[in-house]
This record gives sequence, C-alpha cells and structure tokens, in this order.
Amino acid sequence: MTAPEYRTDVLVVGGGPTGLATAMELAHHGVGAIVVEPRTEVSHLRPRAKTTSARTMELFRRWGLADEVRRRAPLHVDWAKDIVFCTTATGREITRLTGTLGLALADGVAAEAGQQVPQPIVEEAMRDALTGSEHVRLLLGHRAVLLEETPDEVAVTIEDEEGVTSIVRAKYVVGADGPRSVVRAAMGSVYQGESQPLPNVSITFESAELGDLIPHGNAVQYWVLNAGTPGIVGRLDLSGTWWAIATARPADVADGVVSPESLVTGLLGRDLPIKVIATDPWWSRTLIADAYRKGRIFIAGDAAHQNPPWGGHGYNTGVGDAVNLGWKLAAVINGWAPVDLLDSYAAERRPIAEQFVATAAENGKTGPTTLAVEALTGTEAEFAAARPAVAEGIQTAKRIEFHSDGLVFGMGYGEAAARQTTNGSDYLPVAAPGNRLPHRVLDDGTSLFDRLGRGFTVIGSAEAAAGLVGEAARRGVPLTVLDEPALGLAAFFGAELVLVRPDQYIAWMGGTPAETEAADVLAAALRGFPRRETS
Repeated sequence: MTAPEYRTDVLVVGGGPTGLATAMELAHHGVGAIVVEPRTEVSHLRPRAKTTSARTMELFRRWGLADEVRRRAPLHVDWAKDIVFCTTATGREITRLTGTLGLALADGVAAEAGQQVPQPIVEEAMRDALTGSEHVRLLLGHRAVLLEETPDEVAVTIEDEEGVTSIVRAKYVVGADGPRSVVRAAMGSVYQGESQPLPNVSITFESAELGDLIPHGNAVQYWVLNAGTPGIVGRLDLSGTWWAIATARPADVADGVVSPESLVTGLLGRDLPIKVIATDPWWSRTLIADAYRKGRIFIAGDAAHQNPPWGGHGYNTGVGDAVNLGWKLAAVINGWAPVDLLDSYAAERRPIAEQFVATAAENGKTGPTTLAVEALTGTEAEFAAARPAVAEGIQTAKRIEFHSDGLVFGMGYGEAAARQTTNGSDYLPVAAPGNRLPHRVLDDGTSLFDRLGRGFTVIGSAEAAAGLVGEAARRGVPLTVLDEPALGLAAFFGAELVLVRPDQYIAWMGGTPAETEAADVLAAALRGFPRRETS
C-alpha cells in the first residue's frame, strides 16, 4: 500500500504555542501550512506557562486573537497585578511588588496589556482559530519521524497513533517540537548551555477553602520564603484550582519519600483538604541551539532555546520567533522577498533568546530557596527584626523579573537598534531602525498598530513616500501608506517617513528618498538585520 502524501508550503512540526503561532502568522499572510502534533487533546493537568506578555498579546491582536484569549482566561487582567512574598500562603507578608508582568501598562506604551492565562487555554484558542482557517490543516495525533531535504523541498515522514506513515512534502519545515526536537536532530543542531542539578516540582491541586484563608488579598503569585518548604503558589481559576512549585527539590517526590500533599501543606502553612491533580518534576535549563537553520529547515521556540521560567519569557520568546520567521517565510513564498531574507531569522532572534535566557537564569539565582531566611518563621519579634532587610533585598533583586518592560519591548534587531532600557526593567521607547515601533494611542482612542497593514507600512505623507510606493509596486511588495497629518506622527517619531515591517519593527526612517535611494531602502528592508552582539 502506497503511503498517502500531503503537499504544503510550510510543514510545522509541533502544535504547542510556538508551532500554532507559526501557523497563525502564515495564515495571516495567506500561506498554506500543515501542523503535525502528537496530542489530539490539550491537557489541563499541567498548566505550564501562565504569563502571556504584553508584547505577545500585541501579536495576538494582529491575528484578532487577543480578545478571545482574554475571554477564555479564568482570571481577568484586572483581578490581580501583585506578587506577594510571604512566610507561607496563609502566613505573614514580607513585601510585595505591584503592577507586575505587564498587566498594568500605562500611557499607551503598548496596544495590549499582558494576561495571566494557562498555556493550555492559549493553545486551545489557537487550535480553534486555525480549525476555521482556509490556509492551515491540523494533523493531530501525528508526529514527524524522518526528514529528507532536497534542493526544492523537504519530504517528511509522519506517523499516526497506530503507526501508519504518510509523507508530507513542503517547501519549508519549521521545527517547533520542543526540547527533544526531531527537527533539530535532523539539522545536526545541538543545544549549548547547562541544566541546574536539582529538579523543581510543579503541583496542580484543588482546594475549595484556600482562597478564603489567604490574608494577603488577590495576587498573581505568592512566593513562600520558608526554609522548610520554599516555593510559589498561585490561582489557576476562581473555582478552587491552584498551582504550586516546590523549588530546588531533590528527587524525593518522584521516589515517594515526600508526598506532593505534604509539600502543598508546607507551602500553604496549614493542613487543608486538598486534591492533587498532577505533579511534574522539572529542571531549569539555560540552553540555546547552535544553529537555527539548515537549508529549508528551521527551529523555533523550545526546540531552539530553553529558558528558565523565572520572568515568564520562555513561551513568549517562542511566539516572537514564530512571528519573525512566519512573515519572512510568507514573503519568500509569496514571491515578494528574496530567499536571503530567511538568513536574518537566526541573526535577529538568537541574540534575543540569549538575552532572555541569561536574564531568566540570573533571576533564578534569587528564588524562594535562596531568599528564605530562618528568622522570618521565628517569633513575631524575630520576624519584625528580619523583615526590613529581606524586603529591601527582594525589591531590588526581583524587580527585573516582574517589571521587565525594558526587555519585553526594548530589545531590537541589528547594530542600528537604539538602546531602549538602562536596567532591563524600564522601557524607554526610541524610534530607530531595528526597534519595535513605539506605540501610540490615537486621538480617537484606537491603537496606532491597528492602522498598520499586513505587509509593510510607510508612515508619512503619500507625496514623500511616492518613491517607496513605486519601488514596492515594482517588486510586488505589499505596502500600506498611513498619511494622516492630524495624527502628528512625524513629530512623534522624529522623521518624515517611517517604514514599518509586518512584525511592527522599524525597517528604515528618513526624509523623501530619491528614486535610487528608495530602491536601496526597500532592498535592505527585505534582507532584515544582521547579527548583533548582545551586551
């Protein structure tokens, strides 16, 4: 029996957040894709990532997905914006950080605020959106087992749950298949970095009583600084489902020496009726693949980098990968960009991953285990004496972990990108090539980003942009002109013209270009930005 064959522009291997985001971006540009994913259903037992950053929500907004994600999120964005540090979840409060994780962005710095929402809910929202797409086909219950690249395509053997194989022939393959990536292995790419020696244990549990017993009010996370059972506790919903992390545990839970129930009891500070739903031992890993591309094959998300979770940047970095690679693949497949544009994917995204991985690793050096001070769990007098110094240290050490707008919005592409943060926390928007376009709320209350086209956009007068418009037409490049003098955008950006890429990054800024300059400007925009060194 001959194995069935599928043909597509792009095969996405892996249907987690990064793979689904890649398919969403390709569909956004009218490009066909097939997604193969072993899981037929999304499990809610292990919620994994819970922070969708403001930047990721901006990208979801481009696809019309942001409102749906918020609608499905069990915790409204206004429900809580604080991180509480305490002796136990029901014990003494040491200090708190407010307005955290991009949940309280002010002054129109972004088109969207961040959202606390478990990863499975985000995956389901993207699956549902793609199920109705005319461009994307989801092959659930399938996994890739073999890749064979030729000069014109990649032939991928996939296998279903019963071991029946099929062939997918694609112009390009994107491996979003996680840490044990078949695609990365086929490329010959390897991780570089290290893993921490002790595992952490994530626990999902139910407690109907806990919410009424926490004295600290609503919070996104409760950090338990207790030498006996250090870790973190947080709500998954308002119906009594919670998550917890016991940090830096040896393999005592997996070996049955310590029960997950006893760990939860230690974190809560009192014995309550609970039901453990799932446990998940994991290690913090700081790993980056040495190559993001080989010919027609690419990797993204956890297949390309493994971020420690401290700061919530891992899955968000994967979505950024997906959008960066997705629009470039679409531009090449649709015929309006040279294949050389694809070289800029690794050049642009790998330094970003390096920065996020390094920052998350640094955040992890001051976790619940290291912040715990024995005196905090002593008498009232001992607590009162120890608390001020511990609280001051927390405010200093954890600021960048929970206030990271400078990283989320401020890291640009290429040597021309202007620095937009001095400390990783504060975002200082600068309009410069390689930077994300600074956002602005328009006079009618709408977002500037909503006025950008799906292809390139030039902001400025149509007369000044005539050379770029003509060159774009000659090349077949989709270009939208945003010419509204009343918006005052020239003064806002400090340039007569601003050329914006499909991913909302600035490609070029300047005055009215001559005909030959317009050709050079657009040619450079279609090459992307070269590798830069991270600081």
